This record gives sequence, structure tokens and C-alpha cells, in this order.
Amino acid sequence: MTRKYHLVIIMLLATILGAGPMLAQLAPRMRQHLVNQARALRLIPANSQPPGDNQVSIEVVGDQRIIRANGIPDHQTGSFPNRGNPNGITQQQYVFKLPANPKPADRITPLPMQDFGIGVNGVPFDPGAAEWYQGNPRGGWQYEALSGAVPLGMDANHAHVQPTGAYHYHGLPSDLLKSLNVQRGKHSPIIGWAADGFPIYALYGFQDANNPESEIVELETSYRLKEGKRPSADNQPGGKYDGTFIQDYEFVEGLGDLDECNGRFAVTPDYPDGTYAYYLTNHWPVIPRNFRGTPSEDFRRGPRNRPPGGRPPGGPGRPGFGPPPRR
Repeated sequence: MTRKYHLVIIMLLATILGAGPMLAQLAPRMRQHLVNQARALRLIPANSQPPGDNQVSIEVVGDQRIIRANGIPDHQTGSFPNRGNPNGITQQQYVFKLPANPKPADRITPLPMQDFGIGVNGVPFDPGAAEWYQGNPRGGWQYEALSGAVPLGMDANHAHVQPTGAYHYHGLPSDLLKSLNVQRGKHSPIIGWAADGFPIYALYGFQDANNPESEIVELETSYRLKEGKRPSADNQPGGKYDGTFIQDYEFVEGLGDLDECNGRFAVTPDYPDGTYAYYLTNHWPVIPRNFRGTPSEDFRRGPRNRPPGGRPPGGPGRPGFGPPPRR
């Protein structure tokens, strides 16, 4: 038999028996990286018009907050594809259903390889990079997307594009924050929603989490770089802990204003009686890496590589879409 027919038989058996090991062998290998120290983060200018109009709707139906979006940002982007990112932006068909009245879970949930949440403009927050030392996820050394160690072709909004065409933020979404008038001395508006349903703010909140009359300050994370050097034996990267890998950081309770989920229970202008809220910060993790509540399965990339949010019928131009809501 020819190789073509062998491949057809393998794919058929994988479908019948489960796609796990067989398809894993057919998948392209992960990129091999040996860099172990951070480099200057080079961002490409965000001076290109996105390929289409921004469309998003956010509504509460019963006990769910339903977000529909086409994933096209409401601001300029970098030029995609580019030298560090081979993918072009395309319209998506997102439908995310979140709890409208979320509750904290008994334990926190570490962020897997999925979106953390979605901005009010319908663009996902996805801090993790699928880049590992020696291309080996089992080795436990995952590159930090914002470290500059691995060129990812990010634009000035700290965003780039998935192979699916999905534009997404790895760090502070600069132009989105400008459009929402996020500024020092003013409490942040809601800039998005986490997958567990809690609101996401950026940078600025009340100094006293329980007092809306207190000073508005820039909130600080409670993470810091570990001291010393990484292990170098047994295919470990070695080198100084400098933020190249997410494992370079450690949480120190009480070091800053926020907990290990980069959030806190607080009153906000939107929740005068208080809520749990996440905050994007200038320092790592920037976008949170843990959930305080239970994340919606709609944000998970499933075993069949279903894109987050699914694919609803009718396409992004169906009724119910419009400009992004402003608070």
C-alpha cells in the first residue's frame, strides 16, 4: 500500500478507537527552544486596521451572562502575519456562557492552556504560551510570553494570533484600556469577564478594598521572582531566575494587594456591596493565572481542539450583535 492509504487507515482507526496516542504521533512537533534568559520584548506597531468590524453582545439571561463576539478588535492591530507570527486575523464565532452570579469555589483552579476570560470588546485574554524548554511540556519549564525569550510577533497591545486566526491578548491590552479611559486616580471600569464569571478590572482600585471613600491606587501583585538559579541537571534550563519561565515566579502572601489569583474581594463602582474581582497588573502575572471560581467549560479547548466558545449557527453578522458595550 502507498503511504497515502496507510494514513487513511490510521486516521480511521484513530476515529474508531479514540484519537489520543495515534493522532499525537501525527501532530507536528513543538518548537525546540534552549534559551534560558529573558530578552528585550520587541512589540510591532499597532497601526493596521483589523479585517472587519468589531461585533459583540453581552446580555444576562436567567443565571447566565452570555457573550457573543466575532473576535475582531475595536482598535488597530499589528501587521499579521509577521516575522514572529505566521497567522492572519480572521473572524471567530464565539459564544461564552458564564455564571451571572458567580461564587468562589472551595479551592482555586490553576489556568490550563485556555483563555482566562474575554474583554468587553470580545477579544480573549490568553496569557499562556504553548512554548516549552526543549519543546517538552513534561519538563515543566513553560516560557513566559512577555519575557521576550521566544519571539512571538506580538503587537503594541501585547497581542498576536492563534493558528485558528483568533486575535488574543497576552498582556495589558493598551488600546482597549485607552478606549475605556483607564487612568491613574480613577477606579478602573470593568474591562472584561473571567471564565468563572467574576469581573476583570485593570490596574486601579480602592486602597482599602472595603472602603469606596479610600484613595484610588495602582494595585500590586503578590508575586515576585525567585532568588538564585534554576536547576541545570537532568535537562533543566539553568540560568538565573529572571522571568523567562512562568516557573521563575513565586507567590508571597501579603507582599502586594492581591491574592494568588491576582484578585481580591472588594467593593467597586459596579458592585457597591462587594464582589470578588480580578485585576490586570503592570507586573507579573499581568493577566491572572488562577481562577477563584469555577471556570466555564466554554473557554476550554477540548480534546477535539474545539475552539473556545464553540461555533453557533448564523455567523457573526446575525442579529443581536453591535458595537461593544461601554460602562
